[in-house]
Amino acid sequence: MLRLLRLLVAAAFVVGALPASAALATTGGEDVAAGTTWALEPATDDDAAGRVSIRHEIEPGESVSDAVVVSNLSAHDATFAVYAGDGLVDDEGNFDILPAETAPSDGGAWVEIGEVEGATPRPGGGIVVEVPASSSTRVPLEITVPADATPGDHPAGVVAELVQGGAASLQVSSRVGVRLHLRVAGDVVAELSPTVEARWSPSWNPFAPGTVTVDYTVENTGNVRVGADVAATVTGPFGAGGGSATGEHREVLPGQAASGTVHITEVWPLFRAAGELVASPGVVGEDDVDAALLPSTVTFQVWTVPWPQLLLLALLVATAVLVVRARRRAAARVQARIDAAVAAAVSARDAAATDDGAMDDAPADDDAVADDDTVAAR
Repeated sequence: MLRLLRLLVAAAFVVGALPASAALATTGGEDVAAGTTWALEPATDDDAAGRVSIRHEIEPGESVSDAVVVSNLSAHDATFAVYAGDGLVDDEGNFDILPAETAPSDGGAWVEIGEVEGATPRPGGGIVVEVPASSSTRVPLEITVPADATPGDHPAGVVAELVQGGAASLQVSSRVGVRLHLRVAGDVVAELSPTVEARWSPSWNPFAPGTVTVDYTVENTGNVRVGADVAATVTGPFGAGGGSATGEHREVLPGQAASGTVHITEVWPLFRAAGELVASPGVVGEDDVDAALLPSTVTFQVWTVPWPQLLLLALLVATAVLVVRARRRAAARVQARIDAAVAAAVSARDAAATDDGAMDDAPADDDAVADDDTVAAR
């Protein structure tokens, strides 16, 4: 997608430096348009001198006229395609319009590029006009709002794209543009609707807190462009072990969304944490937003299981169990030795007692023999 860089208040940059200009500009590459420098800016008069964009509030069914000026700052003639498109904000937060091959369906479709002497119609809308060297051409615009248009902002833009010659199969499109702030009169609503996905990342250090990463999307469900300030908080059970982080988006267009990621550090692993994300709308630039700017909140839950700590605890418990078992086995072996020694001592004592008893009985037998001999002698 071709991109329009941020609106520059004092200067535009297109394939080389330009003098002070109010154009919103980009280029597809200096090598493609080498030697050609141009600018596009809002036409000025005594009542609208120094405009950096075109801004109108229009009733449904009504029209308003305006104009832009294409300036060829080069030393040679150049041809430009001038056309309108719907506006958007890209992922980097820069204003852009749809690619040239995409037909506009909103604010860009309401812009009619007027007739310019010597210009030819451009396929898909707009005109192709040749601008002499070091000169400018005024291009009229007629903006007509449909009768059934919804109130609020309908962003659009008008671009001047360099028409390159030759039959090369690959060409890079270079264009500069002017932003159109088109608002349809009526009640305005400033509203943001956030959605969240959160995940927990423990620290490699089991004695340190981890991080909760919050991926969020903020959709503009109102009808005017607003900025978005985002604040995310996470707390553990009973409010312990939490943290916070913030983000911001300069501009979110109606019907579009902005995405971002915040990292909440110093979150202690207490198994489960509760969080919330608050998206607060804000006024952008010189906009007049006559509506309540109320914050929107979405809550979420995230598991903060202390896996490293549990692993360390398991290792400590396993170590303690092994130590206890080893001590019990060692004690059992010692007790077995003691029991064996005691059994051996008892056996030895019993054996000795048996031998002593046998020796005490022997003399009694001799006396019996002697008595027998005496009886025989008699």
